[in-house]
Amino acid sequence: MKRKLVVTGVLLLLLFLLRYPQEALAASREGMKLWLNTLIPTLLPFLILTGFLLHTDGIEKILSPLSVVWKKLLGLSPQGAYAFLLGMLCGYPMGAKLSSDLYRWGKIDRREAEYLLTFCNNASPAFLTTYLAHVCLGDKADLKQILLILILADLVCMLFFRFVVYHNRTATDKVCASKKETPIASSPGAIIDVSIMNGFETITRLGGYILLFSLLAACINHYWPFAPLGKYLLLGTTEITTGLYQLTQSGLPFRLLYLCSMSMTAFGGLCIMAQTKSVLEGKLSILPYAAAKCLNAAVTAVLVLIITQLV
Repeated sequence: MKRKLVVTGVLLLLLFLLRYPQEALAASREGMKLWLNTLIPTLLPFLILTGFLLHTDGIEKILSPLSVVWKKLLGLSPQGAYAFLLGMLCGYPMGAKLSSDLYRWGKIDRREAEYLLTFCNNASPAFLTTYLAHVCLGDKADLKQILLILILADLVCMLFFRFVVYHNRTATDKVCASKKETPIASSPGAIIDVSIMNGFETITRLGGYILLFSLLAACINHYWPFAPLGKYLLLGTTEITTGLYQLTQSGLPFRLLYLCSMSMTAFGGLCIMAQTKSVLEGKLSILPYAAAKCLNAAVTAVLVLIITQLV
C-alpha cells in the first residue's frame, strides 16, 4: 500500500510537470532557492564541523564537565546534550541527524536516541525571528511570546516522553559504525575528508526532498477544489515555508492566522518529516518523532489559545 501511494504521487507530479511546466518551473526554482540560499550556507558548515567532532571525541571534552546537569535536567548524556543544543540552534533536521550519528557511532543507545528525536528537532531561532515573526506575522505578535509558547510546548513533549514513554525502558545495545566512517586513530585530514563527504551527501538529499515537496505544494495549490482555508492548512502541513507564506495571503483574522501559523511551525510539515527520515538512514524509527510533532502542535495550539486570552 505504501509503495502504491508513492508511485501514484510520483505519477501525479509527472503529469503536473508535463501539463503545467511554467508553474512547475516556478515551484522548482523557489525550492532550489531555499536550498541554495538558506539550507546550504546555514546547515552545511554545521554538518561538516559536527561530523569532525563526532569522529574525534571532541564532544566528551566539551560537555562532560556538566554531565550531572544534563542528566538531572534533561535525562541526557553529554553526547545527547550536544545533539539537543545543536538541534535547538541549527533547526531542522540537525537534531535528528546528530541523534542518528551518535547512535550509529555507539555513543548513545537507542533509547536515548529515540528520546532525543521527540524534542531536539525544531525550527531554528533564525527561522522563528525572521520568517515566522517578521515575514508571516508582520511583527504583530510579540517575539518573546512566540518563543515562550514554542519552548513550553517542546518542554511539555520532553517531560511526557521522558517520564511516561521512556521512563521504564532499559538501554539497548549500541550499533557499530557503518560505511564512510573512519577509525578514531585516523589522521585529521582523513577525518575532515569523510566529514565533508558526509555533509554534502546529507545536504544533497535534503535538497531533493525540498524540490519534490515544492512541486507537491504547487500541485495542491493548483488543483485544490474546496474552501481555501483547507488548502492553506494542507499546504502548511505539507511544506512549512510555502504553507506559512500562503497562509499570510489568505486574509484570515489575525488571531486565527497566529494560531494556525504557530501550530504549523510546531509540527514542521511532511517535508521536514521526510528529511528527518532521510537523515535517520533506517537506523532509528521515525515514529517517535512523528508522534512528538503531533503532540507538540496540539500543545502549541492550546498554549496559544490560553496565552492570547490572558494577555
